[in-house]
Amino acid sequence: MSDFVHQRHKSPTNLNQPRELIVACVPMRSNVNISQISRTASACAVEKMIICGAASLIPKIARDATSTLSIASHRSLSPVLKKLKQDGYRIVGIEQASNSQNIHHFAFERRTVLVIGNERLGISDEILTQLDDVIEIPVWGLPHSYNAASAANMALYEYCRQFPEG
Repeated sequence: MSDFVHQRHKSPTNLNQPRELIVACVPMRSNVNISQISRTASACAVEKMIICGAASLIPKIARDATSTLSIASHRSLSPVLKKLKQDGYRIVGIEQASNSQNIHHFAFERRTVLVIGNERLGISDEILTQLDDVIEIPVWGLPHSYNAASAANMALYEYCRQFPEG
């Protein structure tokens, strides 16, 4: 007999302070990806998400994210990142790029903007020049990279692992 008892929908873990993490998405092709990212961001107690372009959330996938997450839409991400950098945020992109750091060895700063690239095109050169750091997630098989939502979800979890109290 097992000592485990099923506990579906446990109450969220209380944080000592609000998360100082912002998720910023370049224009994406898939509303499914944006919706999955928003759902994970909400589950990680992220309070702010920035989306660009014509993407919109699918409520059935995003679920509670629409009630817990402040979502700002912008035409262009570049001016928003400039402002956030002036406000003291570290701008970190998830991308396979020269000089990118393995996520397993990367130490996030508490005040971070996590930039998520387009499913096919990644992060544009214009945005890459604004990043303080680029992290990548090792891939051991094919295809050569993770889906945008999957990569974002792994990076969000790693940030929360490093700052479990908020």
